[in-house]
Amino acid sequence: MSTASSEHPSGGLVLLGGASGSGKSYLARTYGRPHLLLDSFYREISEDQKADPQRSFPRTAYGEIDWDHPRTWNARAAVDAIIELRETGRTRVPDYSITTSSITGYVDLELAGGPIVAEGIFAAELPRILTRLGVDFQAWYIDQHQLTTAARRLARDLAERRKPVPFLVQRGWSLLRKEREIRDHYLEAGFTPVPKGELHRRLAAR
Repeated sequence: MSTASSEHPSGGLVLLGGASGSGKSYLARTYGRPHLLLDSFYREISEDQKADPQRSFPRTAYGEIDWDHPRTWNARAAVDAIIELRETGRTRVPDYSITTSSITGYVDLELAGGPIVAEGIFAAELPRILTRLGVDFQAWYIDQHQLTTAARRLARDLAERRKPVPFLVQRGWSLLRKEREIRDHYLEAGFTPVPKGELHRRLAAR
């Protein structure tokens, strides 16, 4: 059963949600022991079978693969990694290249006392599954002004050369318009909205 409403937990698993560019990775790297990057479980572009509607990836309105759709992400592999990390103290996660949309290798991840801070744009897909499996967790959503998030997202994506510039601009505009919808999705999934400053305090206390 989830314990997502508790404000002062210790150890355990934290799911950190937020719009792309909201600062999830920074918080997870700073306070996670370890940081579990859920974006490592993206599906490879080679899995996209354009000729088969049942196996093709969702598309955006401008005809590109919609990498913000959960069907481009392997939820089962992410959950298996979380459970293995909690039960054995270690797991192996893909080293995924967003630039090439492919797995380039694997990385060993070890539990270092906790908390495990798991973050990624599909974190909202996990509470239902983890609750069904009886895994305790906290679920917090980074509450931040949408324009701040949009500016940081574009700066990050350009600096990391994640995708071609026209794609990044189109995606950024689309996400800005959808951010309220994204926030509502997280809250409906069981996340509690928390300002970033408060999240620093909570995570530092774990």
